[in-house]
Amino acid sequence: MTTAVLSAPERRVPPLGGFSLTFLQLEVRRLLRNRRTMVFTLLVPPAFFFLFGGSSYTNQSAGRGNVSAYVMISLAVYGAMIATTSAGASVAVERSVGWSRQLRLTPLNPLAYVATKVLTAMVLGAMSVTTVLIAGAVGGARMDAWVWVAAALIAWIGAIVFAAFGLFMGYLLPSENVMQLLGPILAVLAFLGGLFVPLDVLGHFFRTLAEYTPAYGVGVLARAPLTGDPVDLPAVVNVVVWTLVFAAGAVLRFRRDTARV
Repeated sequence: MTTAVLSAPERRVPPLGGFSLTFLQLEVRRLLRNRRTMVFTLLVPPAFFFLFGGSSYTNQSAGRGNVSAYVMISLAVYGAMIATTSAGASVAVERSVGWSRQLRLTPLNPLAYVATKVLTAMVLGAMSVTTVLIAGAVGGARMDAWVWVAAALIAWIGAIVFAAFGLFMGYLLPSENVMQLLGPILAVLAFLGGLFVPLDVLGHFFRTLAEYTPAYGVGVLARAPLTGDPVDLPAVVNVVVWTLVFAAGAVLRFRRDTARV
């Protein structure tokens, strides 16, 4: 008598590791329904522009514009920072309800999952940059037309560093504490990166330390079209290295966090 042996069907990995525009669209729609995140990330940075006196420097020139534009660009970078970080860190909530483990049961590749989360965060980052630029235009920021476009794009694209950072922290910290901890951390990073105070007014120690912080490279590159400075290679390296570090950390934490299914 022979015994039939049933074999499990082959598990096929979908194209691009499971990345799809449908999944991305669902993630974006879910993010936009979070009113608390939307209000915080879209209202705080423009408010900072007026609170820090950005509209008070309209008569002081700076490169291809005025000082108000310089302040606006710095706060656009900060707005993109907090927007992309908060969006990425939302993964902590998914962990708490077991959603990330459920995803691990699917053929979804960790890199595809991280890429989807990062792109979702970048959508919110673009919205935050736009609101800061609108506040700057209303508050008297002036610069050449192409500088507006270039600075906005660099501030937005550079925020990919903090999209990966938020995702990494979302897997590293518990859901109930993630944003309470990240808020002050982002403020410190923004200060050290020269987004709140120009690095020229700080001492040599802080100027040197700033070059190794995640916010430094994005800020320098975003303001370069306004100031007329050439492309800063160390700033480019800063952005690339920190992005790779945080993205790799997010992938590793995703694998470890879902290995217990």
